[in-house]
Order: sequence, then structure tokens, then C-alpha cells
Amino acid sequence: MTDRSHELINTAAQAAADKLAHDILAYDVSDVLSITDAFLLASAPNDRQVKAIVDEIEERLSKELDAKPVRREGDREARWVLLDYVDIVVHVQHSEERVFYALERLWKDCPELELPEEAKATRGKAEEHAKLRAAEEAAELDGDWR
Repeated sequence: MTDRSHELINTAAQAAADKLAHDILAYDVSDVLSITDAFLLASAPNDRQVKAIVDEIEERLSKELDAKPVRREGDREARWVLLDYVDIVVHVQHSEERVFYALERLWKDCPELELPEEAKATRGKAEEHAKLRAAEEAAELDGDWR
């Protein structure tokens, strides 16, 4: 994996963390894929936040590293947006898609990359958010029964 790829991954991870992404992870896939060096995974609990995270990553990589994606997919629905920078591929998913597709299971045999502290601090946030939402919904249902 190149130094440029590390730089792109760290900047993208920091941008995602700054926009409150959940469960930011990165994998070195350079030994198993010839098309890219690394994948960055991040998620958010709603479509609007997915879009905000994607926009921040794009803006930060453009400003700080003069990098523009060669391809951007999934933007209209904002459920799973893919940014292809050739050296890295960024996946920002709605939390439901993240659980359903479980990309981390597919790439678990690849080395996980060290990320900035703010990005590492997002681990487990999706689960916390899901528990909070479930508790809120249960409280609403409980209130309806009374």
C-alpha cells in the first residue's frame, strides 16, 4: 500500500469522523485486489447524514490532497455511496445497509489500517444508536398502550 493511499485514507476517515460517522474502519486490500489499495467503511443513521459525510470527505480530499473521485455512485438514494479514488475506495452506508451487506465480514482477512483517534472513537456508535432508537420506539409503544 502506498503512502498516498495512507494519506487519503486518514484524511477521509478524519472527515467522516468530523461529520459524526459511525464505525469507521479501513482495510488494506492491496494484496487481494489489483484495482485499489484500501477500503474505507463508514455509516450513518439517516440518508441526510450519509450525504453530509460523503460531501465532507470529497471536499476535504479535494482541498487538502487535490484528489477527486473518478467515480461516485449511489448519491441519489444516499443509502450507500461509493467514492472511487483509484488508490482507495470509500463506502459510506446507511446503518441498515451496513448491517445487511456486512462488508467488514468480506474483508476481515485483510489487515485493518490504523486510523486517526477520532475515527477509532466511532467504533460501536451504530450499535449505541440502534439501542437508543429501540428504547425510544419501545417507550412510544408503551405510551400508546396506556
